[in-house]
Amino acid sequence: MRFWPWGGSHKSTTPMSSPTLAELLSRVFGGGATKSGATVNWQTSLQVTAVLCCVRVLAEGVAQVPWQVMRQTTNASGKVVRLPALQHPLYRLLWRKPNRWQTSFGLRETMVIHAALTGRGYAFKSRVGRDQRIAELIVLPPERVAPEVQLDGSLLYHVTGRDNSRRTLTEADVWHLRGPSWDGLEGMDVVKLAREAIGLAAAAEETQAQLHANGVRASGTYSIDGALDQKQYEQLKAWIVKEFGGAANAGLPFILDRNAKWTPNRLTGLDAQHLETRREQVVEICRAFRVLPAMAMHQEKTTTYASAEQMAIWHVVHTLMPWYERIEQSADCQLLTDKDLDDGYYTLLDGSGLLRGALKDTAEYLSKLVERGVLVRNEAREYLDKNPIDGLDEPLTPANLLTTAENDPAAADA
Repeated sequence: MRFWPWGGSHKSTTPMSSPTLAELLSRVFGGGATKSGATVNWQTSLQVTAVLCCVRVLAEGVAQVPWQVMRQTTNASGKVVRLPALQHPLYRLLWRKPNRWQTSFGLRETMVIHAALTGRGYAFKSRVGRDQRIAELIVLPPERVAPEVQLDGSLLYHVTGRDNSRRTLTEADVWHLRGPSWDGLEGMDVVKLAREAIGLAAAAEETQAQLHANGVRASGTYSIDGALDQKQYEQLKAWIVKEFGGAANAGLPFILDRNAKWTPNRLTGLDAQHLETRREQVVEICRAFRVLPAMAMHQEKTTTYASAEQMAIWHVVHTLMPWYERIEQSADCQLLTDKDLDDGYYTLLDGSGLLRGALKDTAEYLSKLVERGVLVRNEAREYLDKNPIDGLDEPLTPANLLTTAENDPAAADA
């Protein structure tokens, strides 16, 4: 029995949570100051609500749909059928319970969060028995994993454990889910690529917070006649901050004496266009994650019901479907065996439920193709991932599209 490469009993297969070595930490946590002055890494980026929302949209969009192991075979009539492979060892893991503490929803959600932010999602394939079947899928935090390409082209994964000990795993031990990749080994780190956009959003939020902390009032210069010694200066400054600083003192009258003058020298929130900047940064962050702003709760005034419906369809087709295909193919190649693939097994993330608002359009589209003989009825069923029905393999042809001879064979013979 092999549940975890660190040895010990079955109980030792809990997720790792302690700090890693510095060089592994720098792979994910390493950030740095941006041009706006904000430090951006995956932790600080999640404190920007636009990033948090985009990541949740991707992760929950993948996690909420059914995930099954399917098998494509032929029936007695020679027709191709696709049925859930209920007896396959992976079916239960992908459908409901990948390990002892997570659901299928939780596993997918966590791995997509990792892959969306860092370009890398990992799960340890815990194997048992003589056939070495996969018994559990255990998420590995990406900051703890360092992949390495060997001279023969094989991959090794250097993993740091809870006690900071290192173990090396092979391709057979790790499911590696990659985001969009430059070299095919690791996915591109979206947070690092979009760090300036995220940093500006964080800086704008901090500036806005400071403005409200100061009572949404412009700072300025308090000038009086004569000179102040150091003690008088400190006393005056402390008195101004105490009596008039902060949001609680907003709107209080500022009483000046000794011919004092107050000269504002800082732009107000309106002049600095904080709201416009913050709105634009939501759009910029959405671009980085390829998520429609509407899906990140950023609504335009021109949005209508019809356009919102089309945005939802666009989101499924252009944002979620690439992730579905990425995960399906990755799982097929790394979780299923070559024999499984030869026998017609594959995994399926069924996102059809997300297109319920477009079922009417889909029905009209398929009906027109079937009625005109472009598709037979079983091909339309296949489009909907339904099994064929005997007798529905003949094309339909409308009467007004038939030739004279086809409409009236007797007249043609005459």
